[in-house]
Amino acid sequence: AQLVESGGGLVQPGGSLRLSCAASGFRFSRYDMSWYRQAPGKERELAAVISSAGGRISYADSVKGRFTISRDNAKNTVYLQMNSLKPEDTAVYYCNAKHGGSGYDYWGQGTQVTVSS
Repeated sequence: AQLVESGGGLVQPGGSLRLSCAASGFRFSRYDMSWYRQAPGKERELAAVISSAGGRISYADSVKGRFTISRDNAKNTVYLQMNSLKPEDTAVYYCNAKHGGSGYDYWGQGTQVTVSS
């Protein structure tokens, strides 16, 4: 199983980025997908999660109203659209796949997002 994130980079405050996570090696459509982030010196935190069929979505309070998680099961890809970015959004963003029934759990390698002027 493999998860590969892309789309990170340097952006000014107020800007936008779209992260992508391409999955392979497992049945993507049966897994809940999440985006986590970890800022320097802080613990990894959940930013957003979407259920396997996309019917249930939730966000951390810190990103609610600014970030949008979505998925395309035909392309085995999950996305995170990030708008109105703030310096405190600076972190490494990780993609996670979790199968609720079996407990199988996969992580990507992470992509750096830096919000700075």
